[in-house]
Formats: sequence, C-alpha cells, structure tokens
Amino acid sequence: MEPITLADWLQILSCLALGFFVCWALIGIILKRAEKGAGANRERDFHHAHKAPIPRLGGVAVISAFVVVAMAIYLGTSVPSAGATTLGVIVFSSLAMFALGLWDDLRPLGAKFKFAVQFAIAVAVYFSNIRIELFKNPFTDSDLHLGLFGFFATVLWLVSLPNLINLIDGIDGLAGGICLMLMLLMANLGAADNLGFSTLLSMGVVGALLGFLKFNYPPAKIYMGDGGAYFLGFLIGILSIVNSNKGSVAAALIAPAFALALPIVDVSLAVLRRGLRGLPIFRPDQKHIHHHLITLGISRERTLLNLYTVSLLCLFLALCVFCLQGRLLPLYMGLLLLVLLIAGHLSGFTKDWSRISSQLGQSLSLRKETRYALTLDRWFVMAAERHGSMENLWEDYQFVVKKLGFSKVGLTLPDGAAHAWRAEGFDEQVGKRQQAAHEISDGTVIEFTANKGIMSEAVFTLLGDLAAETWYKAALRCRVGNKSKATVPAVAELPENATQKSLIGFNAPFGEKRPVTITGLAKQ
Repeated sequence: MEPITLADWLQILSCLALGFFVCWALIGIILKRAEKGAGANRERDFHHAHKAPIPRLGGVAVISAFVVVAMAIYLGTSVPSAGATTLGVIVFSSLAMFALGLWDDLRPLGAKFKFAVQFAIAVAVYFSNIRIELFKNPFTDSDLHLGLFGFFATVLWLVSLPNLINLIDGIDGLAGGICLMLMLLMANLGAADNLGFSTLLSMGVVGALLGFLKFNYPPAKIYMGDGGAYFLGFLIGILSIVNSNKGSVAAALIAPAFALALPIVDVSLAVLRRGLRGLPIFRPDQKHIHHHLITLGISRERTLLNLYTVSLLCLFLALCVFCLQGRLLPLYMGLLLLVLLIAGHLSGFTKDWSRISSQLGQSLSLRKETRYALTLDRWFVMAAERHGSMENLWEDYQFVVKKLGFSKVGLTLPDGAAHAWRAEGFDEQVGKRQQAAHEISDGTVIEFTANKGIMSEAVFTLLGDLAAETWYKAALRCRVGNKSKATVPAVAELPENATQKSLIGFNAPFGEKRPVTITGLAKQ
C-alpha cells in the first residue's frame, strides 16, 4: 500500500465535504416542502411510534449526494476504463435498489415483489462481473474456486444487506449511525491497495450520512425510509465485493460481517421469535433490542449511544480482522461473542438463561393461536372493502374479538368517538381480569379485557397485539375503499353506569407507559 499523499487527502476531504453539503441542503428543502404539505408521507404503519407525520425522504438526499460525488470522481479524477465501468455498475444498480425502496415508501409493496426485484438487481450485478468467485483460506492462503456457488453467494450477499439495514431502522439515528461506521470501513478497505474511486465514493457517502444524521438524531425530523435503507445496505454489499481483491472472499467480506454483528444478532432473534410463534418473519414488532432497552426506562438518546458503543467495538474487531487478513479469526470471533454477551448481560437482555427452554416451548405453543388469529385477520381485512361505513366494520370487529376469546373491547378514535362491547356474563372482578390498551400510530386507542381463567397472559399479549393490528389495517382499507375518512359514530348517550377511567397503555409505542383515557367502556 502506497502512503497517502497531501493531494490524496485533499481529494478525500473534498468528497467528504461535497457529500455533506449536498445532503444537508437537500434535506433542508425537503423539510420546508413537508411543512407546506408537499412531503411524501404515506400512511403510517401499525407499529410506527411517531404521531406527527415525518418525511421518509431522507434517502433522496443521501443518494443525491452519492450521485453528485460519483460524477465529481468520474470527471475530476483519472479513473481507468475498467474502473469507470465498475463505477457505472455501482451507481446504476444502487439507483435501481433505491428506486424500489422509494416506491415502497410512497406506496407499500408486497414482500414477494420486493424480493423478486432485489434478486433481479443482484443477478444483473453478478453478470456485470462484480461477483464473489474465490474463497481464500485465511490460514493457508489457498484459493478455492466457488463456481456456481459464487452466483448464490453474490446474490445472497447483495439481497441480505439491504434488508438487514432496513430491519434495524427502528429507532432514530440507529441505521444511519451504523451505516456511517460501515462506510468508514469501506473507505479503509478501498485504500488497502491504492487510493481509488471506492475510497472517495465511500467518503462522499460518509459526508452525506453526517448531513443526514444532523436531522435524524433523536428526535428525528426526517427518516431515510426504505429507499435510503435499501440503497445503503446494497452499497455496502457491492463495495465490499469490489474491495475483496477481485472476488476473493477473505477479510474484505468477513470484516463487514463483524461490523454488522449487532444488527445480525438482532434480526436473527426477531426472525426466530416470529417464526416460532407462527408470525410472518418480516412482520414489524416492538421487541427488538433497542425497544427492550427503552422499556427498561433508558431514554432513546442513551439507548442509541449504548448501541453505538457496541457497534464501535464490533467495528474495531472488524478492522483487526481486515488488517491481519483473516488470521487469528477464531480469536476475534471469540472476542466478538464475548462483547455481545457482556452487552446483553448489562442490558438485561440475557438476564435469565434458565428460562430459555420454557420460553421456547411457550412460543411453539402459541403457533395454533397465531394461525387462528391470522385467519380471522385475513377475513376481516378483506371484508373491510365491502363495508359501507365504519359502524358496520365495528359490528364485525366485535365478532372477531369474541372469537379470539376477549371478554371486552373498547375503541376510542382520534376524534374522541368511542364505542365499546362486552360479552354477556363477563365478571367485572378486578382479580379475575387482565387489561391492556394499545395506542396505535393513527391515534386510535383499543383496550382489550379478558378473563385470566380463560386466556393466559402470553396468549392475551399476542392476540391483543394481532387484534389491534387487524383493526388498524381493516379501518385503513375501509377508508380507502370508501374514499373518505368516515369514523365510528360517537355514542350519543352513555348509560348511567358508563365510566371514564385512566389506565396504563402497556403496549404503547416502544413500551412507554402513558395514561390513556377510555370512555364508555361500561356500555352493555
């Protein structure tokens, strides 16, 4: 590796500054337009915690900075013809991946369609001669030609990383901060042989992410959206292949995996948790590591800084792996595992290992309840389009919650309209009932009550979450179908025994306990 000269440093700093100012300026424009109602804000998803609409177009500013930096590199530096071709493939494939995510931001797409397009983009990159072809053994320096397996390895790598970054984008600043660390790693990998376009491009994106995090740090004013997450994950994946010394899978691919250890563990646990319970593996929830930390009473900013600290330790180990070209890999894998275990213990995430087997058995036992609830969900959401009013929808919803085994449900809409249902013969004794209020992202509050002797706490928690999401999806489908924002009519006159009561929303966003007032829940 040749030493970096003063001229090289000037190029690096120029790309860094250019990326920052382009992204910073564009986000300012996006936010001003959003204030005037011109921001593209799709309907908030069920598990989104924010109440006020927040633009999801931060990725537009990041990729715009990326394109500007790429053009500056092409026009202002001496990129060889082979390098120019590779640069073109990187830019256009990244734009394609971003376009897919932006489409999903504006109009939610199905998971199968998104995977099909991601697969097609990854295949196009493979046949553009950016591929994983060899596996270099870090212990013997011998090369193993992967052949057809190289195709599957390339596609899997390029499809997995965008989805991984998208799945961890659940708290302000987390995905942007982790991507910033990874782009610094990509810049280091690109400078291993000679300073080239890979390093300059990476530093341009580092600058763009610094400009983005200025507005995304808690409390966020803008999100990167699926477009930004897909773009950044894909860019990290393709740059790591380009930097892997002509397709040799060694430290250049192992190092990013080390740096992504925390997101990989988090997503793996989420997929395992959902799979065991019979839930769709890509269904969002609020049980990620950062959600767990917030439920312990840690502020969002402190939670973010704690996760940054763990990620920086993982990044340091990744740099060690790269500098030693994969040698002493078992040692660093052991250190990585130790870092994750210590972090899990300090956060209370691995507090009681003795309960793992019982929790596993409990999750498997919930699969039957999940399948039944999802069957009712599909019927109710499909029927929502046929309803002429939200009042008719509410009548069918009573049927759903009764079939699920709830004894009582109360619904309060954002405009204050309230409705309630209670099963006949339900015993009101406090010791025999369990309650939870779900405040979903559009401001609707749903309170469920069930008899402890009929429904266990685990089943009550699972079915309550699914039933609340079922109402949210059906109500949205009904509004879209009727092209109006009809609401459930408020109860005209509550009976004398109607009550107002304050309770704790145990399933409020991110597990925060907050007072929720439910009106008219004693209505027969």
